[in-house]
Amino acid sequence: MAAQQAGSPSKHVAVLAGPDAAACRAALREAGYRVTEIAAGHELPATLDRLKPDAVFRTGRPDDGRIAGVLELLGIPYTHSGLLSTALAVDRHQAKIMFRAAGLPVTDHAVVARVEAARAHQLPPPYVVKPVAVGSGPSPVVVRSEREMPPQQVLEERWGGSEAVMIERFVPGRTLAVAVMGDVALAVSEVVTDQPSGEAPRIQVLTPAQISPNIYENLQKMSLKAHEVLGCRGVTRTSFRCNDQASGDSGVVLLELETQPDLSPAGVVAEQAGLAGHSLRDLVAWMVEDASCNR
Repeated sequence: MAAQQAGSPSKHVAVLAGPDAAACRAALREAGYRVTEIAAGHELPATLDRLKPDAVFRTGRPDDGRIAGVLELLGIPYTHSGLLSTALAVDRHQAKIMFRAAGLPVTDHAVVARVEAARAHQLPPPYVVKPVAVGSGPSPVVVRSEREMPPQQVLEERWGGSEAVMIERFVPGRTLAVAVMGDVALAVSEVVTDQPSGEAPRIQVLTPAQISPNIYENLQKMSLKAHEVLGCRGVTRTSFRCNDQASGDSGVVLLELETQPDLSPAGVVAEQAGLAGHSLRDLVAWMVEDASCNR
């Protein structure tokens, strides 16, 4: 698979607003495309009908499949995965059902009402409480022992995007991530989060991750399989936890797959693409040329 090196000057790409949209717009313009930023919302169909872009570039803001559905109805080619794959991946519970059925390593979990999660421990600690939808709501909460109260913060308004939460068995170790581009697993990165007291979290991406060659290769294989199991297209990112103290592959657990991963220059996907010889310009150009309906 070769990355597209330059775009067609006549091709008009509409870029959905999102956290990494500015970097994507700049890279697309560098690649030679005409670019317009648009917002997702009730006016999206009318905006697209007025602009009539050749393709829509979906940035890292999570989509539950509705935007893909609109683009399918309008017949406008778009990047990333299709409606069904996007909807499955964003729902952690449904995605894990499919991963487990395919033999991929996932941890025990339960989906419960927020009020139940705050009332009593739903799994033996340590466990993690997180929104059911990938990329939505607040950061996960770790409950480390029976002596801790159940997490009361799940009753706060910021958790109100859904009345249910996912509770997973906590897996110690390092967070690792693999980006898939088409049919190639690019590399493995370690994602290190540091949060000094009273400060916002700082995230550092280390590429390539310093892990054993066997685990490195297996993570790439598992990421490709997860990508295929959900029927994904374009670029995805799969996240894992890896417990170095466990024997063999027993300490590796697949956490989630993102169909619209962050494409900012310092993120996992851009770093791994760079390691494989693709600039951000090459990457986004490849994604536009790969854009289609019926994904």
